[in-house]
Amino acid sequence: MAKTKQGKAEQPPAHLPDPLDPLDAYRARRDFGISAEPGGRQRGREAEAPALSFVVQRHAARRLHYDFRLELDGTLKSWAVPKGPSLDPADKRMAVQVEDHPLAYAGFEGVIPEKQYGAGTVIVWDRGLWIPLGDPVAGYRDGKLKFELRGRKLQGHWTLVRMHGRQDERQPPWLLIKERDAFARPAAEYDITAALPDSVLSGAMAAPAAGRSTARPATAGRSGSSERAGRSLPGGASPAALPLTLAPQLATFATAAPRGRRWSYEIKFDGYRILARIDGAQVHLFTRNGHDWTSRLKGLASQIAGLGLDSAWLDGEIVMLDPRGATDFQALQNAFESAHVEAIQYFLFDIPYCQWHDLRAVPLAERRDVLRRLLDGTKAGSLHFSESFDAEPGELLDAACRLGLEGVIGKRADAPYVSARTESWIKLKCTQGQAFVIGGFTDPKGGRHGFGSLLLGVHDEQGRLAYAGNVGSGFDERTLADLGARLGKLRTDACPFGRPPALKAHWVEPRLVAEVSFADWTRERRVRQAVYHGLRSDKPPQSVTVEKAVAVVPESRPARRKTVVSHADRVIDPATGLTKGDLVRFYEGIASWLLPHLRGRPVSLVRAPAGIQGELFFQKHADTLRIPGIRLLDPALWPGHPALLEIDGEAAIAAAAQLNVVEFHTWNATRRSIGKPDRLVFDLDPGEGVPWQHVLDAAALTKTMLDELGLQGFLKTSGGKGLHVVVPIAPRLPWEDVKAFARSVVIHMAGTIPQRFVSRSGPRNRVGKIFVDYLRNGRGATTVSAFSARARPGLGVSMPVSWDELGELKAGNQWTILSAPARAEAFSRADPWAGYPRVRAGQRLAAAIRMLGA
Repeated sequence: MAKTKQGKAEQPPAHLPDPLDPLDAYRARRDFGISAEPGGRQRGREAEAPALSFVVQRHAARRLHYDFRLELDGTLKSWAVPKGPSLDPADKRMAVQVEDHPLAYAGFEGVIPEKQYGAGTVIVWDRGLWIPLGDPVAGYRDGKLKFELRGRKLQGHWTLVRMHGRQDERQPPWLLIKERDAFARPAAEYDITAALPDSVLSGAMAAPAAGRSTARPATAGRSGSSERAGRSLPGGASPAALPLTLAPQLATFATAAPRGRRWSYEIKFDGYRILARIDGAQVHLFTRNGHDWTSRLKGLASQIAGLGLDSAWLDGEIVMLDPRGATDFQALQNAFESAHVEAIQYFLFDIPYCQWHDLRAVPLAERRDVLRRLLDGTKAGSLHFSESFDAEPGELLDAACRLGLEGVIGKRADAPYVSARTESWIKLKCTQGQAFVIGGFTDPKGGRHGFGSLLLGVHDEQGRLAYAGNVGSGFDERTLADLGARLGKLRTDACPFGRPPALKAHWVEPRLVAEVSFADWTRERRVRQAVYHGLRSDKPPQSVTVEKAVAVVPESRPARRKTVVSHADRVIDPATGLTKGDLVRFYEGIASWLLPHLRGRPVSLVRAPAGIQGELFFQKHADTLRIPGIRLLDPALWPGHPALLEIDGEAAIAAAAQLNVVEFHTWNATRRSIGKPDRLVFDLDPGEGVPWQHVLDAAALTKTMLDELGLQGFLKTSGGKGLHVVVPIAPRLPWEDVKAFARSVVIHMAGTIPQRFVSRSGPRNRVGKIFVDYLRNGRGATTVSAFSARARPGLGVSMPVSWDELGELKAGNQWTILSAPARAEAFSRADPWAGYPRVRAGQRLAAAIRMLGA
């Protein structure tokens, strides 16, 4: 428990249901001569004010949490939400009521000093207006507040409900619940706190610590190492304030190592990811989830301060080394528990900010050159530069495995730094391994003490904890005793797994996360030959899912053409750091697979001149756009409209990407038979709050419906959040008849299973249900082509799949512009749409129309 300046232990905030001055508790806990927090001497607007404000602050104190605050009666009514808000209505988040805060606190960002109440970093994660639904004063008093949020991140309808307990509780527990509406999203599909970690006051550029200037200070007093780093920053570095928080870039688990000069490889460390924030004389060390570990790593913080930097963010990993020089994760844990932290080593591999400059847009190779110069000659014995190796990645991985290391990390040397999991950083492991949630344990046998084995779990697509097998090896006597004691305190009668395993076990609350290596997964999705390595205090249990490997396209694969790309390094997807050059290279490599889906059809182009986060343009006609290989069709094909476009060759695909085209959409008819479509498309478009399993079920039900009608459909991902079922047909019927048939199919499905399907479009109609979009079957309507990228975060790709693969499909960007080419190359051996031309030639709708009565 922290101490105040008088030396007395802090008490939790009191619950004052009807205080004379609701800010007394707030002021009593703070020394405003030390902390820069607002003094709280004034009250603001009353509840009758026409617009009430709300704020959510991300507070990296001893435990990372989010402070949810609503303006009411002239103060900010406040709740601490340990896990942060969730957009999933099924994910009811605990919200502990704390003391009222002054309205001025809504704009506070800064570092609350050590030994002060709430010491840690605060940013404004979201803010905006809240609209009470009903009397807010009565709702707050009675313990049930229903309201609408209109913020930068949080929107839609929410409920705060107080849980039953004692009337005199000092910190009454509430639940923060997202209502089902157009803004709800399943937790397994989207975690808003992870996806949008930054401050909203200035985007990713949060304000500097309270009391510090945003201007770059004079450099006359810099140390030698600081001067080396700051003297020649790369050209892409831009002057910037030092953000209070920084979410790290994360690597994607890959199946193979890409080769080429654009990739560099480093050793994969088995430790804890740590980011160091340097702001003058203050150094703070944060875990990947924002927990402040400075007090646990005072020696490292002192060595980092000795680098003499004025401001910086450094990225690296802390480890313990065994006598062979290999990292030992369990020894790292023991170092904290036995107070031997002086032996911990810090390997640094990136520097996103340096000397009041933002280096995130600078290519990795140049950022690492800055970091190397900074560390050259340093006498800080626990700080090391993470070297990259000039060797074939396969040989490097083999060598790492022989040395007992965990694996290697591959990084695109030309890529920016992005606060997300990207495919420009990949990890290649010597053995399989990942984090698991501990859901229970078995009794020890023989002479063993503590427990026998741990029951492991991972969260499925619906966010439920699924049993994933046991681990019974890797424990020494000390670990058995210590972990056994911790498990004993978490025992519960309720099984945490969605489907309880058929074995005798003791259940525990799913709060602990274990790092486990294993030989393989069984068909039942259980780990085989598992070995325990330690607990992961840097990973929240709710984030643990099965880690899926992706295939990243090898750079050595020859492209058919080389398009001259202007502004190739311009980032077009800030979520991943993917560039315009990446997009053009993707289309060069995928062109031979994409062209058959474009040739002969009117095409519409989605252009993103300012990147996918900017304004998008949907172009059906030539206008002023002139791209070699894109031909104009005869205007008589669609009387009353300008000439349509057609892609006439592979070169035109990459040329279009060079002119900022991201997506290719096509008609359901060819120019040879423009009045009679040769396919139908059923777009399975899930509304907000629909779990991914329901989308998979919808595809299977659509196939069953088509089978009953004697029709064969082909499946593809949309590249977004849905699936497409494509039904090829001989071009015999006019547009009106084909669209009417598609509408009849959808109405029949919605009438038969109304709890899953809806036949009317619009967000309000689709909440919790799937709209099978038949409107794409009208004349002039288009659907994104197979093998086309999507102008959405991640740059996913619409990919043909077989029906046998349906159960293995994942929500979101299963294939992106980096991994899709490798998937396409496999089609030369097994094309899931191999029978498409034959089916189209012989499949007719007449019998199906009669059967359905359309």
